[in-house]
Amino acid sequence: QVQLVESGGDLVQSGGSLRLSCAASGFPLDHYSVGWFRQAPGKEREEVSCILSRDDSVSYTDSVKGRFTVSRDNSKNAVFLQMNNLKPDDTAVYYCATDPYYYCSGRPRYWGQGTQVSVSA
Repeated sequence: QVQLVESGGDLVQSGGSLRLSCAASGFPLDHYSVGWFRQAPGKEREEVSCILSRDDSVSYTDSVKGRFTVSRDNSKNAVFLQMNNLKPDDTAVYYCATDPYYYCSGRPRYWGQGTQVSVSA
């Protein structure tokens, strides 16, 4: 059974840091591209970042470049999103997502339940 579980969300002050985890079970996550998405209240879900399976290259949306970093830990079958210098606009539910045919384009089929990140001014 394919399962993704996010964790690490919290309430932090502006300028603070958080590290989100996306742990997979039922399949080897290192074989898959993994996207991080977020959805703020009243807004559409947006892709924040994606790590490509082919070469582990990472893309970021402009608003988080230089502040967010994605990495893998294959021993833990997990992907991480390190978020530094957080801003109130980063407040959202964060999701990781993947599927065998996802290459950082379009919407993957498998999603975690999400983890809440709240940044106070």
